[in-house]
Amino acid sequence: MQELTYIRCGDYYIPDIRLAEENRPVGRWGRIHRDYIKEHNPIRFNDLCLNGKLWTYLADLNEQAQKRLEVIIGQMKAAEGVTEEMKAADQMAWVRTMNNIRNRAEEIIKNELLYS
Repeated sequence: MQELTYIRCGDYYIPDIRLAEENRPVGRWGRIHRDYIKEHNPIRFNDLCLNGKLWTYLADLNEQAQKRLEVIIGQMKAAEGVTEEMKAADQMAWVRTMNNIRNRAEEIIKNELLYS
């Protein structure tokens, strides 16, 4: 059990409680999920905030979402035949196809990880 220390402020002693340090960034996916749980599941949001686990939870989710996005994009590129040869031959078609793949992959991530 952790020993509790106090700080004196005037005539009162206040517990010296600090949250654990988290240095990983929350990122885009973490911010989207934070807004979602704040609006649709406020009890869970408050529980994570009060326990000091919100930042860690969102950083973990951001890393999972980013890795999953890279895997999905790679799989879609392979399935649709998007290659470097296509990029060299017709750059605009390659950009259109990659934007399409990225948008679809982001929608999958949002439905799988963020809005569940």
